[in-house]
Amino acid sequence: MEKSFTLLHTIAAAGAFSAISFWYGFMFGRESARKELGDLIEDLRRSSGTSGDSSPHS
Repeated sequence: MEKSFTLLHTIAAAGAFSAISFWYGFMFGRESARKELGDLIEDLRRSSGTSGDSSPHS
């Protein structure tokens, strides 16, 4: 019985590690995408601001 209990602990620890790794990876990817989109929006705002046209659909 001790061996199956240890196996159960191993599986639970692996599952917890996997879930935590997924969460951190997801949050890092989301933050990276947010920064990239923010930079793209700033570039678009700067380029539309220098052309003198305030309309986004021109």
